[in-house]
Amino acid sequence: MTKRIDSSLLYTAFVVLLLLGVVPWSNARPRVNRRPGFMRFVSNATDFASEDYYDYIIVGGGTAGCPLAATLSQSFRVLLLERGGVPYNRPNVMSHDGFLSTLTDVNNFDSPAQSFISEEGVPNARGRVLGGSSAINAGFYSRADKQFFENSGLTWDLSSVNQSYEWVERAIVFRPQLRTWQTAIRDALLEVGVHPFNGFTLEHKVGTKIGGSTFDRTGRRHSSADLLRYARSSNIRVAVYATVERVLLASSPSDSGSNVSAIGVVYRDQLGRYHHAIIRDRGEVILSAGALGSPQLLFLSGIGPRSYLSTWGIPVALDQPHVGDFVYDNPRNGISIVPPVPMENSLIQVVGITEEGAFLEAASTVIPFASPLHSVFIRAPASPLYVPVTTIMEKILGPVSIGLLRLASTDVRINPIVRFNYFSDPQDLERCVNGTRKIGEILRSRAMQDFMIREWFGNRRFRFVGAPLPVDQSNDLVMADFCRRTVSTIWHYHGGAVVGKVVDSDLKVIGVNSLRLVDGSTFNISPGTNPQATLMMLGRYMGLKMLRERMR
Repeated sequence: MTKRIDSSLLYTAFVVLLLLGVVPWSNARPRVNRRPGFMRFVSNATDFASEDYYDYIIVGGGTAGCPLAATLSQSFRVLLLERGGVPYNRPNVMSHDGFLSTLTDVNNFDSPAQSFISEEGVPNARGRVLGGSSAINAGFYSRADKQFFENSGLTWDLSSVNQSYEWVERAIVFRPQLRTWQTAIRDALLEVGVHPFNGFTLEHKVGTKIGGSTFDRTGRRHSSADLLRYARSSNIRVAVYATVERVLLASSPSDSGSNVSAIGVVYRDQLGRYHHAIIRDRGEVILSAGALGSPQLLFLSGIGPRSYLSTWGIPVALDQPHVGDFVYDNPRNGISIVPPVPMENSLIQVVGITEEGAFLEAASTVIPFASPLHSVFIRAPASPLYVPVTTIMEKILGPVSIGLLRLASTDVRINPIVRFNYFSDPQDLERCVNGTRKIGEILRSRAMQDFMIREWFGNRRFRFVGAPLPVDQSNDLVMADFCRRTVSTIWHYHGGAVVGKVVDSDLKVIGVNSLRLVDGSTFNISPGTNPQATLMMLGRYMGLKMLRERMR
């Protein structure tokens, strides 16, 4: 038996969960983290010359950009341009307990998280800080699945892939400690047949496993920005609050047959002053601005469909019809309950990987709010009421539903418009139905009994926050409707400049010399349960590959 609570207080908690996903809260002030010593080569863009020359210019100091810059700096002069600031002087960003504040304390131009809403009305977020989305996410770390490597369109050197993963993991990945809720989810997954139990592993394996975390035992966040410690300080400069407006292109017939070449970028600092960064002979511009930022910059640089660019008055450098196409976002669906027992804060640590293409995860948090009745009848300041909330969610493999990205403005600071077309492909909907049914099985497991409330006459039920699962979970139409009604994001969007359409198998932009994309915009499938591990690996992997190319 189930019952939905409609009180205004719990609805407030539900809105937070719906908009932002599962988020932690603590009434303790997050610990301040000092700026690491290796950040001495990071400066505000206002300190940079109006023009300078580099071997490699990387646009976007995010999940892939930081390891890429650190690797290339071993042999070449590198400029890394980040539109946001540094994470280390922001206590909320650096703390497990500051996750909620980071996602909610947003503004239009310089907050670490930049919010956006898809045309379907689903709230989402992107990173705007050194470290990118790896500095604002839930910290779960897991390597890509075999299907990703087979279908990515790239020819992988798997030995170098493993070495690149390990390079990342030695620096910023930790084994989490399971507490009440994550332990219960592990037991429930095994009880409902998500076998085998694979223990703690960073590999993608069917069954139930404990993944890695980029939060250490003290709750301190580690991100791709930490990988800059491996950079050669004499060869790298990192500019923060540097907003790249476009890639500089020039006509240049070459042996490759391309008539257009990237020669640098133009960026603005916080004071509005323009700077030009130019590449040296045999150098490259590399876009690592993410699945929204990199396609947006291609458009603004004149690379995209000719007729579309003309409507914006953007001079066309290359008629590229597929920029902004093939955009994907993995839909998230699930339920949240208020348990009758105290609950710790936990982000995703355990995952169930099913044969049917659904990934099952969970988190727990404590939502504080003050009762409106207290504030009406008592003049003293209201004491917050802390309500524990636990969530079980599923993310589908893929997805295969295809979306579209287009400009909202020629101002690069304004988010582009994106429509993900969630569940437009029946295969995605079928996977969601299978995943949400498995959540129903989990709720009926013995491992979940302690999280039910006891009523008069011995009846027990879950106290749901927001929409409960349908009663008739055997009905495909009813379950499909639940998937559509409750869809939200798990922040794993990708594509917009995919391999084979916009970039080649070396991630070079087709038709443009000296321009590459190294980020999730090139992916046509999400790598496993969480993309951050593979994006950091990609930065290191491509850096090593480019170094070998130059040596030849």
